[in-house]
Amino acid sequence: MRSQLLAGLLVILTALLPQHSLAEEDAEKWQEIKGKHFIVHYKGEKKLAESIASRAEKYYRQIAEDLGHNRHDNFWLWENRAKIYLHENHAAYMKATGAPGWSRGRANYAMKQIDSYATSMTFLDTVLPHELTHLILRDFLGFKGEVPLWLDEGIAQWEEKGNRSIRIEHARTLAKKGKLMSVSELGNMTPQELRKSENPADFYAQAISLVGYLIEQHGSEKFGKLCRSLRSGGKLDDALRFTYPQSVRNIVALEEAWKAHVLSAPAKRKQ
Repeated sequence: MRSQLLAGLLVILTALLPQHSLAEEDAEKWQEIKGKHFIVHYKGEKKLAESIASRAEKYYRQIAEDLGHNRHDNFWLWENRAKIYLHENHAAYMKATGAPGWSRGRANYAMKQIDSYATSMTFLDTVLPHELTHLILRDFLGFKGEVPLWLDEGIAQWEEKGNRSIRIEHARTLAKKGKLMSVSELGNMTPQELRKSENPADFYAQAISLVGYLIEQHGSEKFGKLCRSLRSGGKLDDALRFTYPQSVRNIVALEEAWKAHVLSAPAKRKQ
């Protein structure tokens, strides 16, 4: 299971990279598929690009619903469509983006763009929904500054449904050993500290577990309300009190309820 967790981090850690704009190499060779909310740029097989365009629309709707955003159809239309660049191979992807060798995909928030490559076997089920979530979280909900890292990475992992149960089970293992971080510790974690961590998989497992608890136990609509309460840089305690006044109304109550839920939840089969 540890190898699967580490493989997943190749996708997740990409969001912590400095953002670079796409090099305009061989611009005349790019072909396009235009959908309602996306433009897929590709140089290889058209059928694959069409599959990506179709799957992107599906993820777009599902992610927006999970964030409790019901008016999502007004976003990313016409000239504001998000761009997906499907590079020919890993080497071309690295050259165009400046990404390190372990990276499989990345989101450029400023340009509303996702980059990956045609032979990335994990792209459709992991990279695409993960990076789309990062873009949607900021664009739909209006985050202008730093998104709390546990929320940003937690919801992005939540949309990787194929890897979800593996990471949640990892959080259960940590809970049984008494090694879950406090909610305050999760909230104080920075990308710089995470890059230096000896066990980054532990943080990511707890982030998705916490997000999953809020969505499954309290609903997507309230989770979206929580996100909107945090977008201006407000304190988590205040956002919790505003969103969940009768249940997890502060950090202490959230931590107690979340940790009890992790310990009591049965193990799930891979989704």
